[in-house]
Amino acid sequence: MGVRDLVYGVYERQLMSSLNRDRTPRHVGVILDGNRRWAAVQGSSTAHGHKAGADKITEFLTWCEEVDVEVVTLWLLSTDNLTRAQGELEPLLAIIEQTVTDLAGTGRWKIHPVGALDLLPTHTAAALKKAQSDTQNAEGLMVNIAVGYGGRREVVDAVRSLLADHASKGTTLDDLAAVLDVDHIAEHLYTAGQPDPDLLIRTSGEQRLSGFLLWQSAHSEFYFCEAYWPDFRKVDFLRALRSYDARGRRFGS
Repeated sequence: MGVRDLVYGVYERQLMSSLNRDRTPRHVGVILDGNRRWAAVQGSSTAHGHKAGADKITEFLTWCEEVDVEVVTLWLLSTDNLTRAQGELEPLLAIIEQTVTDLAGTGRWKIHPVGALDLLPTHTAAALKKAQSDTQNAEGLMVNIAVGYGGRREVVDAVRSLLADHASKGTTLDDLAAVLDVDHIAEHLYTAGQPDPDLLIRTSGEQRLSGFLLWQSAHSEFYFCEAYWPDFRKVDFLRALRSYDARGRRFGS
């Protein structure tokens, strides 16, 4: 172990000990950004960048376990990403399929796909559904895997589901309009029944959410990290938690 590793080890322990564990976020969302740019810096292929990003996920989930996070949402692929060239999209989907299969295979975490699975290739949707089925009795973290996800699409899907649900019960549109509130829509989101995200992290230096958890993030705290996702370290995560810990949450007031 080099001097740099020793220094980071000491720093990690200092950060960990300084955290107020009573203020640990229950739900952390992450935009795993920067895989392609990381690969370009390395002089390697885009697929290698996506694989390096996928390899970081288990490590990150372990960090979340150590501080008692309950729910993690990982945005792996947006609806916009589905328009990428097949030469990039197909290897990425294969990496995602293998990643969720490997995560499910650990038996440690409850896998929950969030996104428009109907937009995905049949084999990708099947891999996500199988991971969910195989881990339904897992007792660890709830891990939302956002693939084919878009915040606007989620709200549209929630409204469609809400209308279909009430139509099946014979509720008229006038009756529904008279009672409709935010909770009715929240009950039909991909993350229904889960706490809203307390902390949203985006790597790679980009400072926007791009529609990530659009509805659920109304009162979230945001943390933007310069590191590309494959380079995201435990100290970066602990810094995000320290920043979150220092903020006075007002929930819109």
